Amino acid sequence: MQFGFATATRILFGAGTVRQLGGIAASIGKCILVVYNLPEARTAPVFNDLTARGLRVVPFAINGEPTVTIVAEGVKLADHNGCDLVVGFGGGSAIDGAKAVAALTTNPGDIYNYLEVIAHGSVIFPAGLGKPLIRWV
Repeated sequence: MQFGFATATRILFGAGTVRQLGGIAASIGKCILVVYNLPEARTAPVFNDLTARGLRVVPFAINGEPTVTIVAEGVKLADHNGCDLVVGFGGGSAIDGAKAVAALTTNPGDIYNYLEVIAHGSVIFPAGLGKPLIRWV
């Protein structure tokens, strides 16, 4: 069984949905930051599909919970490579990291402006108004 819903981002669930990623990504961007936390055996087919479609893939591995430092590295990597799409591929850490990177690549200022509890009250504009984010679990 498969299902999907659309919010500020696109989330797809179900067996075999990963085969849709390349087509969807190609319709949105040309250079993709892929935030992942899966072994190479699981990521290689996805990276190969994306590059076969003419997309430039910038891999960004997250091992463990994303920290402020890790997210800042992802933002720098995305900006440096001109990424116009962020894909989160894997478990919760990769998804959380991808969400943070996507939000911060299109929202100005320091990361600490946006953190819950200790933030300076800045509002994050949805990824749909800036850099698109695809979450893939």
